[in-house]
Amino acid sequence: MKSYRKELWFQTKSRREYINITSQVQQAVKESGIKEGIVLVSAMHITASVFINDDESGLLYDFEQWLEKLAPEKPHSQYRHNGFEDNADAHLKRQIMGREVTVAITEGKLDFGPWEQIFYGEFDGMRKKRVLIKIIGE
Repeated sequence: MKSYRKELWFQTKSRREYINITSQVQQAVKESGIKEGIVLVSAMHITASVFINDDESGLLYDFEQWLEKLAPEKPHSQYRHNGFEDNADAHLKRQIMGREVTVAITEGKLDFGPWEQIFYGEFDGMRKKRVLIKIIGE
């Protein structure tokens, strides 16, 4: 069995963004030379997420609206966590959207269902953060 590790780095221009990273993950699979296996894609920061869904602008807008209703950013004073930082809402949003995804690799390609894409979700941006790609297989 082989393994391959790669990091992706992001520094968003706004506090919250959703970035389709499917092509970068597929490129890592290609670089690994692994044809049959599993890829783990994981946000390595507690206020960011990796998730799978459809790359449709209306849906991404709906995620933003839904998450903001569940865990509104302001007022900052509503959260006990906020003090030194004002990012309690980002921690909660990450908890909802998840830390990581695992995707099968078949014949050297991501083995997705219809419309599935991998996203990096940033909830407390404007600073450098990373995503881990770990691939294992043959």
